[in-house]
Amino acid sequence: MMSSPSSILWSSSIAAALVLSILISPSDAIYCDDDDCYDLLGVTQSANASELKKAYYKLSLQFHPDKNPDPESKKKFVKIANAYEILKDEATREQYDYAIAHPEEVFYNTARYYQAYYGHKTDPRAVLVGLLLVLSAFQYLNQWTRYTQAIDMVKKTPAYKNKLRALELERSGGASSKKKSHKQNDNSKMKEDLSKELDLQIKGAEKPSVWGLLGVRFILLPYTIGKLLIWHAYWFWRYTIKKAPYAWDDACYLTRRSLGISNDSWTSIDESTKDDLVRRHLWVKSNLENYFNDMRKESKRRR
Repeated sequence: MMSSPSSILWSSSIAAALVLSILISPSDAIYCDDDDCYDLLGVTQSANASELKKAYYKLSLQFHPDKNPDPESKKKFVKIANAYEILKDEATREQYDYAIAHPEEVFYNTARYYQAYYGHKTDPRAVLVGLLLVLSAFQYLNQWTRYTQAIDMVKKTPAYKNKLRALELERSGGASSKKKSHKQNDNSKMKEDLSKELDLQIKGAEKPSVWGLLGVRFILLPYTIGKLLIWHAYWFWRYTIKKAPYAWDDACYLTRRSLGISNDSWTSIDESTKDDLVRRHLWVKSNLENYFNDMRKESKRRR
């Protein structure tokens, strides 16, 4: 008669639990192995810090390898020193007392033990620096991959080939590069050198910059915050206190913010359109509403 899948799964779970219970020692044993930390120091569980220290120094004089040549004394001294390290710290002593009182909570007590003895040894600053380095590396590789893929796609377009051909003819004085070179490798190298001179700005796939990495931005964060505070103070003093007219760059910033467009989008606008938008004073709510109304009317007229 074949067993059902559920009964097989239940039997496997019981067997796994039995194996784990055999392999895993009691949770209090992970601190002082099979010994009791208090018994190793010869004190009771209610002993205070002074009594623990006194007992440890007394046993150190008896079992320290420099005092006792017996080979077994060294092993004994290591156990005593370990017990004292556990009990002298209030946090680890509390965890040990809890493990003694609740030996059935094997996994919980084991996790607390390893967290106490290995977790604090890692400097949080080192973890933060390592995390920033890893994230910055992934960020740079991701941006570089996107950039190279975009460049490869652009180089396959007719517009790019025409620009490259025009630049090639300009540099060769109108003569074909094939006439000046008999080697295909030289021709390819020339095209590669010329392609580097073409400024390819691809929106959304810009060439990665070290200054844009998370790690660098984090390091420069105090400088960035300080610069921002100085800028706000300057703005408040010049335009709120002194009531001075907006400079061109500041007026452009207010216009961009009012229209909700990015700096890259603003840069791509021609100068005459920029001048017209700035002169409208769109940072004034009424002017911005009138501008949008004009745009809607113009859109309806073109339909």
